[in-house]
This record gives sequence, structure tokens and C-alpha cells, in this order.
Amino acid sequence: MRHNKSFNHLGRKTAHRHAMLSNMATSLILHKRINTTVAKAKALKSYVEPLITKSKVDSTHSRRVVFSYLQNKESVTELFRDVAVKVAGRPGGYTRILKTGSRQGDNAEMCIIELVDYNEVYTQAKEAKKSTSKRRRSGKKKTDAPVVEPTETVETTEVEAKVEETPAVEEPKVEEAAKVEAKVEEVKKEKPQKEEKKEE
Repeated sequence: MRHNKSFNHLGRKTAHRHAMLSNMATSLILHKRINTTVAKAKALKSYVEPLITKSKVDSTHSRRVVFSYLQNKESVTELFRDVAVKVAGRPGGYTRILKTGSRQGDNAEMCIIELVDYNEVYTQAKEAKKSTSKRRRSGKKKTDAPVVEPTETVETTEVEAKVEETPAVEEPKVEEAAKVEAKVEEVKKEKPQKEEKKEE
């Protein structure tokens, strides 16, 4: 039964499990990424992340506590000198698990566990996404159009002069009215001539 089973025992006794996690944490800190099974990676994540948080405060006490877990001087030095500086602005989540498929022999789920800040591919992709994404504003719409003021008064006077030079085009209605008036006048002239001929 799994009464109060809060972590994965990984099929090992306590001493064996602690030694294995210590060795894996040392390898992760020195090499920045290791290849292992998903079960071991999840156990390692909960083992190594508190140590990385501890390394943010560089004191003798912190170094001794971390050394009691890792039992390796080189990895402790690397953790406090390089890794702690790199993760200083991150409030947790220092590792990432990337699944790589199944192992051929026993079909165990394999993965790569790595330190997040040391993967340049992911960080470059995120920066590219940030620069290309467009921000949308909700709420007020733009109603005020930008007012364009004339740069020089000389240009406006030249435009007005050109407009005055161009001949005014008469509208077709005005032309038709003039033609109708001309015809009416011709008809009036013809009527007195016809009346004179009738009297003769």
C-alpha cells in the first residue's frame, strides 16, 4: 500500500538513493544537462532546486549545507561561483525536463534534465517571440486624427495662384440655359417678320 508515500523511492534503499541523487546533482551542476529516466529526473528536480536556491546567499553556512548534500568541492564551487550568478533573478524553476522517447531495452521513458538559464536555444526563441508579437489595447479607440500644419506659406500661395490661372469650367446646366435663351430670342425675331408678311 502507498500510505503517506510523498516521494518516489526509485526501487532503492535510502543510502543508495541519496548517493545516486547526490551524484546526479553534481553531474547536472558541472555539465548543465544530463540524460536520464523521467522518474529519476523528477526526483532530482526536487533534490537539486533547493540547493540552487541556497546558493543565492554566498555564506560559509550555505556552502557547508550544500556540501553536505553534494559531497563534491568542484560542484559546490561551480554552483556558488557561476550558477548562482546566472539564476539570481529567477524566483524558482531552475531546471527543465525534456522528454526524449523510450529506452530500447526496457521501454523506460527517457528525458534530458537541464538548467534553464544555460539553454541558449530557448532563450533566443523567447526573445524573438517578444520582439515580433503585437500588443493590443482594449478600451478607447483612436478618434483624434493628427493635425498636419503647412510647412511653408510660400507653397500655399503658389497652389492658390495655379488654381486662379486655370479657366473655370462651365457647368452643363449653364450651357443649356444659354442655348435655350438664344433660341427664344431667334423665335422672337422671326415672329415680327412673319406678321409683316401677313399684313402685306
